[in-house]
Amino acid sequence: MAERTLRVAAYGVCIQNGQVLLARWISADGAEWGWTMPGGGLEHGEDPLDAMVREVREETGYEVVAERLLGIDSRRRALAGPEGPIDFQSLRIVYAVRIVSGELRHEVGGTTDQAAWFDLDAVASLPRVDLIDAALELHRDTPPTGRITQI
Repeated sequence: MAERTLRVAAYGVCIQNGQVLLARWISADGAEWGWTMPGGGLEHGEDPLDAMVREVREETGYEVVAERLLGIDSRRRALAGPEGPIDFQSLRIVYAVRIVSGELRHEVGGTTDQAAWFDLDAVASLPRVDLIDAALELHRDTPPTGRITQI
């Protein structure tokens, strides 16, 4: 039987002047995994909105406020683990955010190594995780249930 793992994370979608704020996700050994929305995993007992604000600050240098909850994206994957298969589910809570202060900077010693603004029409050509497509769909379509059709 596969080990079950659930990861709950919260992310901020910041779009201004036709650009979206992204962070480049890296592995523990520094290998690039692709661009993602700024945000990340909740600490035990942490409120999802507070986690999103903390993670965006850590990864980009910006202080943000949530303007609205866009939705929740749930993905389930079979992964290979060191001790056998893993039934992995990621529950991603996505907020629309607005910057209130701070300056763009890169995270040091974390799970991202760069933060940058990208033109929305250039996102499709970036090496990216599927969260970006899901988050931008939630932002664009604002489904009343907060749920998108799986990509």
